[in-house]
Amino acid sequence: MFTGIVSEVGKVTKLTSLKGGVQLSISCSFAADTHVDESIAVNGVCLTVVSFDEDRFTVQCVEETLRKTSFRAIEEGSPVNLERSLTLEKAIEGHIVQGHVDTVGTIASIEQNESDILITVEYPEMYQDYIVGRGSIAIDGISLTVARCEQNKFTVAIIPYTWDFTNLAAKSEGDPVNLEFDIFGKYIVQYLERRDGNNASSA
Repeated sequence: MFTGIVSEVGKVTKLTSLKGGVQLSISCSFAADTHVDESIAVNGVCLTVVSFDEDRFTVQCVEETLRKTSFRAIEEGSPVNLERSLTLEKAIEGHIVQGHVDTVGTIASIEQNESDILITVEYPEMYQDYIVGRGSIAIDGISLTVARCEQNKFTVAIIPYTWDFTNLAAKSEGDPVNLEFDIFGKYIVQYLERRDGNNASSA
């Protein structure tokens, strides 16, 4: 489990093709402190460390991960948001993030608005029920608050610190981003769908 508070921006130093997947080597300052089987959120995707050295750690993405996330388009040199898993000693400063990407969105626009930056993301219409104004969402693993939403687009306001210390500064219009909707919202939507379905079948 994670909080959506990015601890560092790492760099993909090597991509190695696997049968149906890919292996990523990622450089970062805490690589030597990781361990095999550790879970790390990489751009919001919970991945498992399979090896490490002083400068980088290595994770693997299977075909299902590539299909459901933006990793299918990742390249060597790409900056990636990193967050180590939550421990009992750490405060939940963002919101509860599982590292299970729900869908891939596309950056529709990036606009400077005085002291902050507005990023609008387009996403598949089938997920509209999971987006609410002032609700939480994780974009590439970053815990953010929805400023406004319309049809199948939503906008978030990025403060300068978040812009400077995540991979958002390297994003452009048209880029794919991993989206994870708020877990509590997903449970509520599922409950209501099942309740309505049961009511319909008993009528």
